Amino acid sequence: MAIIKFGTDGWRARIAEDFTFANVEIVTQALIDYLKTQNTSGNLSVLVGYDRRFLSDLFAQRSAEVFAGNGVAVDLFDIDVPTPLVSFEVKRRGLDGGVMITASHNPPEFNGFKFKAPFGGSATPAITNQIEKLVGSTTPQRLPLAEAKAQGLANVITPPDDYRRHIENFVAIKDLRNADALIIADPMHGTGGRWIETMLAGGKLRVETIRAERDPLFGGVLPEPMPWNLELTSRVIRERGALMALITDGDADRVGAMDERGEYINTHQILMILLLHLVRNKGLKGSVVRTFSQSVIVKRIAESYGFRLFETPIGFKHVGELMLDPANDFLTGGEESGGIGVRGHIPERDGVFNCLLLLEAVLAMGKKPSEIIRDIWKEFGEFHFERRDLHVDISVGLKLVAEMRDNTPDTFAGEKVVNVATLDGTKLFFEDESWILFRQSGTEPVLRIYCEATSVEKMTKMMDEGERLAH
Repeated sequence: MAIIKFGTDGWRARIAEDFTFANVEIVTQALIDYLKTQNTSGNLSVLVGYDRRFLSDLFAQRSAEVFAGNGVAVDLFDIDVPTPLVSFEVKRRGLDGGVMITASHNPPEFNGFKFKAPFGGSATPAITNQIEKLVGSTTPQRLPLAEAKAQGLANVITPPDDYRRHIENFVAIKDLRNADALIIADPMHGTGGRWIETMLAGGKLRVETIRAERDPLFGGVLPEPMPWNLELTSRVIRERGALMALITDGDADRVGAMDERGEYINTHQILMILLLHLVRNKGLKGSVVRTFSQSVIVKRIAESYGFRLFETPIGFKHVGELMLDPANDFLTGGEESGGIGVRGHIPERDGVFNCLLLLEAVLAMGKKPSEIIRDIWKEFGEFHFERRDLHVDISVGLKLVAEMRDNTPDTFAGEKVVNVATLDGTKLFFEDESWILFRQSGTEPVLRIYCEATSVEKMTKMMDEGERLAH
């Protein structure tokens, strides 16, 4: 049996190596044992969804069969769906939880198991810690799907329209449909499919979807909306003269975007635009959450409005936890890698929802995306961001993170270090609020280096020095 650990969002492993049918049964049984501690009535009900990865549908079926084998009422979607739809339905229907078979943006040879809690979001670390402790403690009980259906324990269902209607009530979809613009939608062969296109159909707005078809190999690039995976998207924008591209990752819970020039709009900038849109165009107020690798500008915007600002470790689950407590008066918050939450929606990141909200923001501001970002720089200061993922041994990454923490240099790449923070990795701060962060991934042998600086030249110089130290 593999060591089953929940990382930043769920358990992920290589298919056929550790992510096997047997281990899916084991982790499902552990989840059931946990759910029984939360609901002692004996009337448990759950939902199971899956993405477009290799064998995801069959892994989802196997999980559903273990639920049924334990007498748990289970609904299994009949097609691949965005992860946020599972979260939304769990909350809407008052279920005990939901399972999503997905490895999100990981390489094609990976698959994964996400647990969505009754509140409609990713399980908190406290929950996943309890599930991990139960792994292997009970032999999985399984009832084949045909028998489970015959006994009324399992149903195979089509996704209802409630999720779509909820988004249409939040975002001014009718106004978006009547805009005179061309939008490129790019689900990166993931389960975002044609969701954005179909939700915007029926008006003057033109939406063209690329990479809409299922491809378990994702066209040879990782299904993560990062600039190095979006060369095709950039080219299509320029060739077609589009206003922008709206992009989702493999399971459609992360948001990505490119501007009218085919240049990447990073998640820092997306969160800035959404925050200003919520405040200035929708008249909303509340607290703002940023993870340890999020932007200085987000902090400055929040401070300019007197909003309470939270900072958390990296991973949307930490943002999600803060969304759950009404006392926090949450408005919006996000992580650097594409996860953004908004009050009034589920306490979960949602790529489809955030893509549509971003389009609403751009159209409401009445300018091209690149012009909107330049306006934000003029008002709050210009910062440029880059992240590099270095494939190094875990021991090498951990050593560098510790070295920067324990023997912090006085200067770095010619810049004076004025502070250091260790909330999640090691982060060095400089005199003009530029910063560089070294962090070993919690789910894979990757050292991530993040940097935000007041010029591209300074940012590149710092990143090159960080990469040199890692080799």
